[in-house]
Amino acid sequence: MNVPSKSPVQLFSKETQAIFFNYKPQPIQRMLDFDYVCKRKNPSVAAIVNPQSASGGFQKAFFGRCEIAIPVYDSIEEASSKHPKAAVFINYASFRSAFESSLTALQQPTIQTVVIIAEGVPERNTKVLIARAKQYNKIVIGPATVGGIQAGSFKIGDTAGTIENIYRCKLYRPGSVGFVSKSGGLSNEMYNVLARTTDGIFEGIAIGGDTYPGSTLADHVWRFEQIPNIKMIVVLGELGGRDEYQVAEMVKKGLIKKPIVAWVSGTCASCFHASEVQFGHAGAKSGESDTSALSKNAALKSAGVHVPDSFEAFAEHIQLVYERLVKDGVIIPAVEIAPEILPKDLHTALKEGHIRKATHIVSTISDDRGEEPLYLGIPISEVIQQQMGIGDVISLLWFKKKLPRWASKFIEMCLIVAADHGPCVSGAHNTIVTARAGKDLISCLCSGLLTIGPRFGGAIDDAAINFKKALDNSVPPDVFVEDLKRQGRRVEGIGHRIKTAENQDKRVELLCQYAKQHFPAMKYFNYARAVESYTLQKANNLVLNIDGCIGSLLVDLLSSCGCFHEQEVKEILELGALNGLFVLSRSMGLIGHALDQKRMKQPLYRHPTDDVLYATE
Repeated sequence: MNVPSKSPVQLFSKETQAIFFNYKPQPIQRMLDFDYVCKRKNPSVAAIVNPQSASGGFQKAFFGRCEIAIPVYDSIEEASSKHPKAAVFINYASFRSAFESSLTALQQPTIQTVVIIAEGVPERNTKVLIARAKQYNKIVIGPATVGGIQAGSFKIGDTAGTIENIYRCKLYRPGSVGFVSKSGGLSNEMYNVLARTTDGIFEGIAIGGDTYPGSTLADHVWRFEQIPNIKMIVVLGELGGRDEYQVAEMVKKGLIKKPIVAWVSGTCASCFHASEVQFGHAGAKSGESDTSALSKNAALKSAGVHVPDSFEAFAEHIQLVYERLVKDGVIIPAVEIAPEILPKDLHTALKEGHIRKATHIVSTISDDRGEEPLYLGIPISEVIQQQMGIGDVISLLWFKKKLPRWASKFIEMCLIVAADHGPCVSGAHNTIVTARAGKDLISCLCSGLLTIGPRFGGAIDDAAINFKKALDNSVPPDVFVEDLKRQGRRVEGIGHRIKTAENQDKRVELLCQYAKQHFPAMKYFNYARAVESYTLQKANNLVLNIDGCIGSLLVDLLSSCGCFHEQEVKEILELGALNGLFVLSRSMGLIGHALDQKRMKQPLYRHPTDDVLYATE
């Protein structure tokens, strides 16, 4: 048996820190949670090496109640030099890169233990790593390992599972047992068994199930013999390989004096006779009689190791040996301590109903928590099935009502007629200039939308509010106009640079015709027309424009559709919802202008008698 004479005996302590290779959030967080529960002063993860990221970054994680930033490096060499106290290298690389990264880690003078999680590492590569570890007097755990743990001090990655299992197995404080296993899955189960039958483990190692593990069962049994805190040793082997014979030979020669309880799993392989059967691990193969579980159990028992007759009796044997050692005074049972209680993260606590959290954002129009989004409680699939239009969706999301179809149809008409006023109006002009400057589509749209104001598209709300207030207070049209004049205010919704009494805006006529056919009442629109009649006496271009038409008709719609009471109508107007229609509508036209300009590859020229830019054909 070859055990490195200068290799470290005790691999971990409460001060041990690790370099974590290949960022994995959950294993890192589990290590830090274990640290907190064990009342460590400093986190066990000193640094992360992530070759895909640039050096100088960090990853956030929780250390108890506090959030910490773990530095990230792009090379093992840099991480080792920056964190010389980190003696453990936890390698979560894939089997394709585990060899190179592990070899580099072994070459760093500060790293003493390399843990390789990956399965499928080629055997020839593992043999090289074993040779280098012996050369440098270092320890390799794995490949194909879940790692190891020193109770109350240090945990590797996902070893021992969840924090609930840590509590259940009393791994937050050291016991008296040194445990080593080939199986990672059975290790977690054995921690539970040992917590029930003894005072728990001091250290537990899963060496991995490969044919050539970086360190063997015998290597760790030899270490356990030299650690004073460990009073008894528990070994869980499996069929395949000859490692258990080394343990038996060490016991025979008197090199191991501490009592050992061992079991080699896979006794059922005898049912397969001489045929070779591959079990779960790469090294667990039946077929050779001298590597069978039965042969190795017999050899261990012959050497003086406590070996039960079956796995079912394993726990009982462990307990009997433990109780004898307690009776003889060899073991003084570990004093039970209260571990730190790990704070639950917000998502878990909410899910379990342990806390209630005030909301920061409240939505009453939509909900995306279920299988499909809801618009005011109506599933998207139902919106589609009922063939609702964009006006219906606006009524649900803006007005929180399902309007009659004639009303939602009118909203759609407003979107259509206000989509574009031509290239010369300020919003379109700004969009075109921005597009020709080579800016992206969003920037072009924003430059146009930011132009919207009382003199361009933003008059719908004011027109609606003013017409409604005047009519509700029985203000005659002439008084209404003159009052605004005395205040130095414009009559919103009245006036056009091109249209006149003789050349009415066709869009106003189309909306008016639809309203006459479908609206229950048009009193506010009629009042706006009365105001127009008065203003036309002053100038023939002071006509009811598209803003005034839409504003007054929307007040009629809201007031007569039967879905809103008076206070709701006032609230909709004051919130600026009607101007929102213009913003939504105009966005369609502005995007069109931006795309139109971006399509143009020809030079532009200016017509000598016009202010419009035209593309050459």
